[in-house]
Amino acid sequence: MKKRPGLITFSFLFLVASLFWAEVGAALPQGGDKLPGVKQFAATPVKLDKVKKEDIDKQILRAAIIAELDAVSFYEQLAGMTENEKLKTILLDVAKEEKTHVGEFQALLLRLDPEQKEELAHGEKEIEELINKQK
Repeated sequence: MKKRPGLITFSFLFLVASLFWAEVGAALPQGGDKLPGVKQFAATPVKLDKVKKEDIDKQILRAAIIAELDAVSFYEQLAGMTENEKLKTILLDVAKEEKTHVGEFQALLLRLDPEQKEELAHGEKEIEELINKQK
């Protein structure tokens, strides 16, 4: 069986996320399963064994985008909870880096999926039309 680079990449991202959440879980109060006031990460709706071979890389990129957006939300929520300005600065800087990662994954997705690129442009046009109607 030929290994797919995309599957290896997805597996690596899953491992990193799992290790991250293991660290978060270790820091939680005993018996707690959530940080107070912080929403949990979204479940990634990808079953790789059901994805067509020609679509696997696109699905990996979408899963990666979901993970990065969740990370942005997570770090921004934590920054909003702390009164420690140094910690807040670091958390917001990390959130900003995650936004860059979203952009990297999205740029590659748009190269691999012309329909996604077209629909993204269509969505932007619809927003412009709706905003202009309000003026």
